[in-house]
Amino acid sequence: MRNLFFTLMITLCFANATAQELAVADFRDRPIVMNRLLETRLGELLPRLMREQQIDMWLVIAREYNDDPVFLSLVPKPRFTARRTAMLVFFDRGPDAGVERLTVSRYPLGSLYTTAWEGGDLAALWKRLGEVIAERNPQKIAINVSDDWPVADGLSHGLYKKLEAVLTEPLRERLVSAAPLVIRWTETRTEAEIDVWQRAVGLARQTIARAFSSEVITPGVTTLGDVAWFMRSEFERHGLEPWFHPDMNLQREGITYAADAPFFGQYDQDLVIERGDILHTDVGLCYLGLCTDTQEMGYVLKVDETSPPAGRVDAMELGNRWQDLLTAEFKTGRTGNEILAAVHKSTDRARIEDSIYTHPLGVFGHAPGPTIGMWDDQGPTPVRGDWPLYPMTGYAIEGNVKTTVPEYGDQPVQMKLEQSAIFDGEKVIYLAGRQTEWHVIR
Repeated sequence: MRNLFFTLMITLCFANATAQELAVADFRDRPIVMNRLLETRLGELLPRLMREQQIDMWLVIAREYNDDPVFLSLVPKPRFTARRTAMLVFFDRGPDAGVERLTVSRYPLGSLYTTAWEGGDLAALWKRLGEVIAERNPQKIAINVSDDWPVADGLSHGLYKKLEAVLTEPLRERLVSAAPLVIRWTETRTEAEIDVWQRAVGLARQTIARAFSSEVITPGVTTLGDVAWFMRSEFERHGLEPWFHPDMNLQREGITYAADAPFFGQYDQDLVIERGDILHTDVGLCYLGLCTDTQEMGYVLKVDETSPPAGRVDAMELGNRWQDLLTAEFKTGRTGNEILAAVHKSTDRARIEDSIYTHPLGVFGHAPGPTIGMWDDQGPTPVRGDWPLYPMTGYAIEGNVKTTVPEYGDQPVQMKLEQSAIFDGEKVIYLAGRQTEWHVIR
């Protein structure tokens, strides 16, 4: 069944594609893929995670115009917001009976949820939620409140007060933060999702490759902003949701930067691209419920050049070596702070001047999970850096290295690289490869 489903999915994704078009599924077809992924996640992944965190009931309550951050990751498409007050109840009845999925809401949520309310006014809605909870008598009632994790802090103060009002005192004492469960739910990927995610990352990389080519860039004419808006327009044209506007910048011979500058480059979007420029872009898009984050480098050949000079080739190889040192330190159970410290020991021994700001990636671009360095702080990150590394979790392998380029008169340049990847429990796998050669504009 799984092979049949993904044969259908791939057919949809590549239908009517040409060499110059992004091969994406039509809007109408996307819910088919996303809902099958959700069915697997709710049926197989969620029970395992609830038992891992020793939580027997999880409540997700949202209101229209004030969605809980995880609400849309739990409900079938094409829904794109909570309607009125929407309540999801997950109750673990044990390994044999499985996790019961209920909705106490004005509008039904399809076959993935059983409706537990027959109607009435808002007071009746809340009364029924209290009854559903009391009937099941859970030992832990996990709710989305957290001081440290925004993604797990979706229960508003007003909704929390209403929930308290319909619970007995013994049940109120069983309320606990759902933060660990929310993090595990949003950070963990299934095998089926990886197939889809690879395509999303491929779309991002394909767009960058087109942008960093003579199709888009004419030296002496094209501006940084022209390239950024080309990518943004391609995403919008194909219904690919950017989670930030594409960033474009360049490094140019003769323009030096302070040694302690976090990022080298000229960022004026009206700046015209010239021959000999080193280009850099940062692109993030979301497709079929999964986000990507990609940074790649391009070089504009001078008139007398047929390929990038040796110094630039060496710089790319150094960047790839840095990536290898970073991903070699990914070990199940290590915290983000422990990985960061181990990598810096490796890069110090290799005499690589680097900065690491690798982050989790998945349902969100900046997702919950173990933070591995911050661009503005290479020391330990409290709380988020203390989260351990789990298998089947995604990351933006992100950072930069500084090196000198002989052709620039030994002027230092910065290789700013980022690729989307999955950690399978043993190794880091780039979802759609990684950049090992310069994009060349001829």
